[in-house]
Amino acid sequence: MTSRPEILIVGGGVAGLSLATQLGKSLGKRGKARITLIDKSFSHVWKPMLHCFAAGTVLNENDRVSFITQASRYHFEFWPGEVVSVDRCKKEVVLSPFYASDGTLVLDSRTLRYDAMVLAIGSCANDFGTPSVKEHCLPIDNLVDANHFNEKFRMELLKAFANTSELDIAIVGGGATGTQLAAELHKALDIVDPYSLHAFGRTPPKLHVTLLQSGARILPAFPESVSEAAKNELERIGVTVRTGARVAGADADGFILKDGTHVPAKLRVWAAGVKAPQVTQTYGGLPLNRSGQILVHDNLSSKDDPNIFAMGDCSFIEDDPLPATAQVARQQANHLGRHLPAWIEHGRDVPGCIFHNKGAIVALGKYNGWAALPGGTVWGGGFSHGLSARLGHIMLYRQHQIELFGYYRGLISFFSDWVEGFVRPSIRLD
Repeated sequence: MTSRPEILIVGGGVAGLSLATQLGKSLGKRGKARITLIDKSFSHVWKPMLHCFAAGTVLNENDRVSFITQASRYHFEFWPGEVVSVDRCKKEVVLSPFYASDGTLVLDSRTLRYDAMVLAIGSCANDFGTPSVKEHCLPIDNLVDANHFNEKFRMELLKAFANTSELDIAIVGGGATGTQLAAELHKALDIVDPYSLHAFGRTPPKLHVTLLQSGARILPAFPESVSEAAKNELERIGVTVRTGARVAGADADGFILKDGTHVPAKLRVWAAGVKAPQVTQTYGGLPLNRSGQILVHDNLSSKDDPNIFAMGDCSFIEDDPLPATAQVARQQANHLGRHLPAWIEHGRDVPGCIFHNKGAIVALGKYNGWAALPGGTVWGGGFSHGLSARLGHIMLYRQHQIELFGYYRGLISFFSDWVEGFVRPSIRLD
């Protein structure tokens, strides 16, 4: 390595931004390494909140973290772009040209060198080659997708207001994203209700959301009791839950199921399955699994390149497969944040990363929520209507803010969001 090692972190999600912040404080501040974060956008959002941004029940302008601001405060550099190829012999990466929203070329293709690289590019929905899904369905994989869906959702709502018609939405995928989005869309209509009486002189149109799950139950990662309770809660608020519904294709009017049934929907969301972004196949021949995830050792280094690490949803440990969750990504980022400095400065081996399962939380908007804790204990639901579990979901986000901003700035951010709730609408209206 050079006297000042170059560390590239590709992807500014939960894992990538957390690691850049930690290494900036431990290495960048002391001038022991140059840390560069690369991401396609200019800001970070907490991915478990994407369904809220899509429904418009959280104003993402308040919940973005500027990469430039974070870099300047925590001693790392940021460059916008996407890594489209890796030359592992030369230890160089090529960034694609960067364009403005109007298509104007801003930055030509660039080449950056590295001594160590950490890939944290997340995941996207897996359509499993289902016909016409890409042409007719909307994913909710990132903030751009969430904002795109929200724009279409608001326009279709406006159309339904004007025509006094119903709005049909179908969501494929009964995991946490699809299930929570179904509930959040109904929450959005509940919030809109008082505004609509004054603005349009009528109540909101009827929203008909259908949740399609190919398996026997929704939320398969949770205990069966949670799956059943969540299904009952969704049906109580008006969501149609169809399990064992295998999608054969999509068209401009809805989904076609394997049994020939057609599920009508003005808006069609695909939130099923997880795979790594297609771009991993251009990363210098790194070994991948069938879903495009990068195969890594338990210390998160690539199977055949000790200078490249991968963490979060884009990585896969064959001997100990882990779920693609923010909890896993966060623990892996903290592990590399603790051990990469000694590897960089003193050549010490990075030890294996041991995942500690702290349970999982699912929050169905304001309606209910459950926490599945290690050992099979379930918390929430019932008489409390899941308040404790929903508060737990909020606290996970606040914990993430404190990790990025520090204790005091994290608390100030929490307080400012609370104050903002009194002076601005609690839903995106324009």
